[in-house]
Amino acid sequence: MSVSSQESWWREWRQTALPVAVTLGLLALGLTNVVSRATSNEVEDGVLWVERAVGVVAAEIASPSAASRAGVRPGDILLAINNQPIDSRQDVLALQHQSNAGDRHSYTLLRLGSQQIATVSLAPMPSGTGLFYYVLAAVGIFTLLVGAAVRARRPTDQATLHFFWLSVAFFGVFTFSFSGRLDRVDWVFYWGDVIAVSVLPPLFLHFALVFPERPHMPGYSAVLARWLPAIYLPGAVLGSTRALAVLRSSVDPEYFIRVITLLDRLEYVYLVAFSAAGLAVLLRALSRARSVTVKRQLRWIVWGTALGAVPFALGYAIPFALGVDASIPMELSAIPLGFIPLAFASAIIRYRLMDVEIILKRLLVYTSAVAAIVAIYVTILRASGDDLLDGESQHRWIIAFLATVVVILLAKPVKDGLQKAIDRAFYRDRYDYRRALVGFAGELNSDLDLNRLAERLVTRVRETIELDRMAFLLATDAGDFEVISHEGFDSPPPRLASASGVGTRLNGAHTVRLDDPLAATRFSAEEVEFWRDAGIFYFVPCVTKEAAIAVLALGRRASGEPLSSEDTALVTAVAAQAATAIENGRLYRQLHLKASELDRLHAFNENILESLDDGLLVLGPTDHVVRWNAALERIYGPKRANVLGQHADQLFDSHLVELLSAARRDHPDGTTIFRVPLMARTGLDGARLLVNVTTVPLQTMAGGSQAGTIVIIEDITERSQMEEQLRISEKMASLGLLAAGVAHEVNTPLTGISSYTQMLLENADPADPRTPVLEKIEKQTFRAARIVNGLLNLSRPSAAEQSERTVVDLNVVIADVLSLLEHQFEKGSIKVRRELHAEPVRVIGFEFKLQQVFLNLFLNARDAMSSGGWLTISTRTDGREVVVEVADTGNGIAPEHLARIYDPFFTTKAIGQGTGLGLSITYGIVREHEATIQCDSTPATGTRFEIRFAACPEQGRSDDRPSRRAAPGGITAAATPLQQRAGQ
Repeated sequence: MSVSSQESWWREWRQTALPVAVTLGLLALGLTNVVSRATSNEVEDGVLWVERAVGVVAAEIASPSAASRAGVRPGDILLAINNQPIDSRQDVLALQHQSNAGDRHSYTLLRLGSQQIATVSLAPMPSGTGLFYYVLAAVGIFTLLVGAAVRARRPTDQATLHFFWLSVAFFGVFTFSFSGRLDRVDWVFYWGDVIAVSVLPPLFLHFALVFPERPHMPGYSAVLARWLPAIYLPGAVLGSTRALAVLRSSVDPEYFIRVITLLDRLEYVYLVAFSAAGLAVLLRALSRARSVTVKRQLRWIVWGTALGAVPFALGYAIPFALGVDASIPMELSAIPLGFIPLAFASAIIRYRLMDVEIILKRLLVYTSAVAAIVAIYVTILRASGDDLLDGESQHRWIIAFLATVVVILLAKPVKDGLQKAIDRAFYRDRYDYRRALVGFAGELNSDLDLNRLAERLVTRVRETIELDRMAFLLATDAGDFEVISHEGFDSPPPRLASASGVGTRLNGAHTVRLDDPLAATRFSAEEVEFWRDAGIFYFVPCVTKEAAIAVLALGRRASGEPLSSEDTALVTAVAAQAATAIENGRLYRQLHLKASELDRLHAFNENILESLDDGLLVLGPTDHVVRWNAALERIYGPKRANVLGQHADQLFDSHLVELLSAARRDHPDGTTIFRVPLMARTGLDGARLLVNVTTVPLQTMAGGSQAGTIVIIEDITERSQMEEQLRISEKMASLGLLAAGVAHEVNTPLTGISSYTQMLLENADPADPRTPVLEKIEKQTFRAARIVNGLLNLSRPSAAEQSERTVVDLNVVIADVLSLLEHQFEKGSIKVRRELHAEPVRVIGFEFKLQQVFLNLFLNARDAMSSGGWLTISTRTDGREVVVEVADTGNGIAPEHLARIYDPFFTTKAIGQGTGLGLSITYGIVREHEATIQCDSTPATGTRFEIRFAACPEQGRSDDRPSRRAAPGGITAAATPLQQRAGQ
């Protein structure tokens, strides 16, 4: 340890040790004084005996006293006591000192030349009320301890040293009191009391002049230093006068009595005068103070001085100075003097500076309540004692007991009524607002919107307490506090980090007051300065579950004054209510978010289920429908709203219900039933469907028990039809390969026959009867060649499909197709009526596909006229369109089937007589040529198809194309792709 640090430590220790040593010494003296008073049994006769030439003479006699009751009169000469001669005043005092209270002594007196005997019963020396002394002594000891504690807490503060000596003076006045023994120790107590009474008033005035500092008054310290010693002069004069009187007491007792009596009265005037002067100085300083802290310190001192000095001055000092004898009520007025050192101590250490008015208000409430209760008690005792029991003292304890019961019952209502009245007088216009704020806090639980709740809370608290600014900070998920509402700030206040000193304190459920010097020491100077610069001095946490979920950040009052503890207590109560509301709001928001998330998940699941192409059905434990998706509506027919809650037996055929029951029984873990026939319920005559049915047990998440069955219905009708079409296509491909082989094999002999026949016709005589036979052979070979070429074209469809669109004459196409079916029509007794347009009817398209269109229509007409009939084909132009009509006189098509004739695989023919693809292929080819087809049919009358093509731009010009007929040597030129099919 360095030399400078040692000196500093020694200086601080010395500054602390001196008050401690003085305090311990004074406490020892005070306790000795209390014991001395408690054990004192000094007695007196009430006579002031003086020594004169004639002997010991009674100069004055107190009334009442033991001597006055015994008949002793002023001027009596005391000759002997109990037959023992009395030569001096000391002999009387020695005898009294050896006596006890109640001892009876025989006084031999000489009065007017004659001796008289007076029996005097000695009485205790009057020293005031014993209990009153002990109360004052306790106040004095408490004051001394307060002064020592303040000095020990701040040993370097000059104000604490001054206050310590002021506390010592208060201790001496209240505690030191001589017992009457007048031994050495008793004289110490006497002179200690005298000195304390002499220095207490100037010490008080001195303290009022120097505390707190007056930086706004230049030259004040110099003036004070010049005139300060003068305030101690009156006390010195009074003390010196008392000392001189005591020194002359043995020489001139009468003078001593007169001076001491006068001094006793002057001392109270002296005390009151200096107290009033000090109070006036403090009031003047308060009116000129600029600092909020200085104002609060002065308020503490002013109110403490007023509460202590005014009752004592009015109740004891002034009446006693005017000659009124002291009584117990007058002595009780000295008790409030203890408020003075307490107020000074609070001001010096700045303890609860903001609560001066609050403490005074509470003191006033409790004082008024006690006074009211005592008044009620005394009133009941007097009224009951005089009127009810006629003064019978043996029953007064009953009255006292009943009065006590009544007082106990009335104590709380009286106290609450006084509290309300004083609060209303104290807060005035703000009283109702403060009460309404407490009620408003309870209403916050009904508001679950955190933002609106924060705005309402900030506005209401700020208006009620008259704050200059306020902010509401809410805890985030990261633990920090973020501002969500504020008022009175020029810019948004900063967020509060939970790891900071203030944040840690708030998380510990403690209120933070940055304007309290002691509380501010818990935090770093930078942090305190940061928040003070932001205008925030108070942080009140909203605590729930031992954690701060929000913080109320407060500034000061609009007047610049700090908040009192009652203000912070009110905000704390509101914060506690707000914490519950905030927690409810947060829980509601979390619940709302979870509900929204559940809604999103539910909608997501719904979208998944509704987006399935397969039908989904959920059956409950009793086979009642609890789920039915849109795909199942589309596949099966019934709407979801109509089937929910119905039993499976009411919705499905019995065979499907039996299959489901068997599947769940035999395969409890789920299975799939393939190719189940199902009759849809989409109309009067539902379509027959082919479906795969999969069953899966529906299990609960908790326990895994089965809660129902999930049924997935997959419609495989179209897929099954496509598979059938694929098989037919494969079969047709095989037939095409077979047809190609047959065509190649047959084409060779046909070529030979045709060649030899043409050779014979070249040399034949037209008149020869065999020539027509050869011509017929040639014609049939041409026909056979066309059939063979058709088979070859059928086996090579890709080549035809790769051809480009060309100009096609529909009249030629129709004629070619009819030539293929001529034999079949004759066999079926079907007559053909051709009403073809006179001019070529040309369109742009694929000739072989158009041949297939008319071939399908003619074949369907043939099948419809099984007993024969008429087939009418007509072509015409209609503006820019070409119209082809194909009509038959067959059985017709039923109206319910008319809308489905173009559906793939739809047929009304018997099994094996049709695939249901003819009209579907026809419709596809017509749409490919951007044409339209329309069907009109009447059952038992016939059917008419009308096809409309866009006319070729060359329509109307003469047909100058080369003939499709080749020379007889080119057999393959006359064949068409569909001739082979027509020959079958």
